[in-house]
Formats: sequence, C-alpha cells, structure tokens
Amino acid sequence: MNLKKTFITLCLMSIIGHLFAQERIQIKYGPYLQNMKETEVTIVWVANRTSIGWVELAPDDGSHFYQEEREKFFDTRNGVKSESPVHSVRLTGLKPGTSYRYRICVQEILEHKGTEVTYGKIDGTDIWSQDPYRFTTNNHGKQQTSFVMLNDIHGRTDDIPNLLDVAKYKETDFVIFNGDMVSHSSTEEQLFNSFMNKAIELFASEKPMYYARGNHETRGTFASFFQQYFSVKEPHLYFTMRQGPVFFIFLDTGEDKPDSDIAYCGITDYDRYRSEQAIWLEKVVNSDKFKQAPYKVVVGHMPPEPWKGVIWHGPQEVLQKFVPILNKAGIDLMLCGHYHDNLPKYYYYESSDQVKFPVLVNESITVLRGNADSEKLSVEIKDSKGKSLFSKVIPSKKQ
Repeated sequence: MNLKKTFITLCLMSIIGHLFAQERIQIKYGPYLQNMKETEVTIVWVANRTSIGWVELAPDDGSHFYQEEREKFFDTRNGVKSESPVHSVRLTGLKPGTSYRYRICVQEILEHKGTEVTYGKIDGTDIWSQDPYRFTTNNHGKQQTSFVMLNDIHGRTDDIPNLLDVAKYKETDFVIFNGDMVSHSSTEEQLFNSFMNKAIELFASEKPMYYARGNHETRGTFASFFQQYFSVKEPHLYFTMRQGPVFFIFLDTGEDKPDSDIAYCGITDYDRYRSEQAIWLEKVVNSDKFKQAPYKVVVGHMPPEPWKGVIWHGPQEVLQKFVPILNKAGIDLMLCGHYHDNLPKYYYYESSDQVKFPVLVNESITVLRGNADSEKLSVEIKDSKGKSLFSKVIPSKKQ
C-alpha cells in the first residue's frame, strides 16, 4: 500500500513539475528586425509571460560573445523598463554598413507592488550551442542593393518559403511585405502562425523586413495592436529608408472602402489619416536626403490605378492625395499589391499624364525581385516555379 502511495505521489510530482516547467518564462516569438536604417534598428520579440526585456549587443569582430560583458539595452518607455510580454528595443548610434551580433533576454515579473518588484527566472538566446544573431546596418554609400517583395499572402504560410527561394532571397539585402499578409487580425497567435513565424525561421532575425500595411491588416479585433509588433518605434506606420542607391518611401494606404461603409462599423478614420500622411509626404520629397538619391521607389499596398476598369475609394484617395506630390518628385517606380486574381500574373501601368511614373502590382502567388546599381534599377516578377513573368529595367538618370 505504501509503495502504491509513493508511486502515485511521484507521478503527481512529475506531472506538476512538467506543468511548472512549461509555464516558466520563455521567448515565445522572435526576435525579428524592424526599420533597419544606417545608424539604428529596432528588435522585437514576445515572451510567454509579463517580463522586462533587453538586448545585449556586441561587435562582429571574431571574439566570443562571452569574452566580456556586453552592453545591455533595455525595453523602456520614458525611462521605465516595460513590464509586458511584448518587447522592442531600438538600438541607436550604430555605424553604417557595419555588422553586429546580438542576443535577447527576458526576466519574469512575478509581482510589482509599490516600490517592490519580485523577479523570476531569466530566458534568453542560446549562444552556447549556436552563434548569436547577426545583422548589418544600411549604407547609402553601398554601390548596389537587392530586395524581395511579397504581398497578399492572406495567411498562406506554406507558400512563403518557395516564393522566397525562387527569388533567391538569401542573396538580397532585405525583404518587403507589401500588405495583406493576413485576411484579418484576430489574435497574436494568429498573427505569428499566419506568416511571422515562417519569416522569423527563414530570415527576419538577421535580414531586415519592411512592412507596408495593407487594408486587411486593418480589419479584426487585433488590428489596433499592429504597431506593437511592426514599426514599433516609428511615429507612424508610414516611413522612409535608404539602402545603397535607392530611397524608399513606404506608404500606409489604409482601407479600400469609404470610412462610412457598413463593413467597418464606424471604427475607421482613414480619409483624415491619408490627408495627414500627405503633409508628411510633401516634406519627405522636399528633403535633401530624398533628392540626392539616384533612385526613388514608393511602396504602398493599394495602387493609384483602376482595376478591371474601375477604381474604389481607397485607390482613389491614393490617386488624389499622394500622386500629385509624387508626380513632382521624380519617382522611378511604385510597387503595389492589392489587385490579385490568385493567378500567376501581374499588373503594370506605364506612366501617364495622371500618374507620371510606372506602377507595378505583384500578384498574391508571385514574387518580385529588385536590384539596383549605378547603371540601372531592375525588377522582375516570377511565379512559384521560377518562371519569369515580367521584367523591367529603369536606366540611371545620370546616363
């Protein structure tokens, strides 16, 4: 009888211990890079419990990460360490075109009462059995750059690896997600299972990912939390960046129907948002950094062009509010998504009197690859089997 009780007790202890081990603090999602620039980058990750978080940064100089204590950069808000499962750290003061190594850490907050904080266990990147993560900052002096663009994936996670592979994404500087990576935003788990876990697995911890929000990311109960995960430290979801000879403008084109439409239940205010964005865009195209770039590329989910002969409210807003500014700015190309028939095709609009620059729309099941150097900017769209569907070369204006 005693042996039986002892056996049952040991079994219960084992089960309890296993459950406890599962509940210990751990990194759940990430890390992944956001808004890489020449002298800064933001690193984002998610823990399974409320915690403080930090990044440990080291030069990529051949020394072991454990050779010396590495500087810690904490996730803070206005001088206070953030107590949250979701963490983001902006690293600043970096050198252009320079490689760095990093790891992320979290420490659980068990209790916080008044001025007393009780801390729990720590979890972090395993740099004992594997190399730390690496990234290289942007450099406007780089002679060439290359990138890959996906859009309108709508949660089709299994399509992502193949599309990236046919575009040889490992040989590029960065990846662009040009909207509608999900059909709606419902939970954090859905967000990561739909596409982000695959992006992290393939590249996003070390290769920059730039995200132009689509109209479907604006839908669902989790939509208002978008900026907790993407462009976290930016003032807005529209932004710019420069890599090599190309200056990129990332627009947030909003929803495709009027704000008053019953589909939005009175929760949207995108017309005013796009008007505010236009004021920002005017300042961007008048800046010296923009004017000095050899190539100017705009990335936005909704194109300012009709689809099958008609144009909806959102694209019409892009046409009316953004295009007049861009028409005067010498734009070389606009890259879009949104229009798709789930077929291996594309939509290409030559420059016209109304839109004075070419607009290229990548399909939902194709991939776009871009390359730029001192002589030309070239783009190519391929299907999932690697067949080239479209290519265009834009010569340098200096030629």
